[in-house]
Amino acid sequence: MTGPKEHPSDKYCPRFGHLAVEMGYVTPQQLKEALSEQVDDNLSGRQHRILGAIFFDRGWMTPGQIDEVLNRLFRSIKEEIS
Repeated sequence: MTGPKEHPSDKYCPRFGHLAVEMGYVTPQQLKEALSEQVDDNLSGRQHRILGAIFFDRGWMTPGQIDEVLNRLFRSIKEEIS
């Protein structure tokens, strides 16, 4: 008998919002609110905004915190393709 099959989502690129929560910069509830706002913008024909911009606009993250999340995200992507 073989072990459980790996689900495609088991190996994925971490998302900005997930990392921001993991790093303690925003709460899961804030992430949900920002995602909802992002979808509302898209459905209303407004310009798409990335989560970092929404977090900043709401005063939930500083530019330095956004940079830290992006650096960690890019490091993980780089490790993935190495």
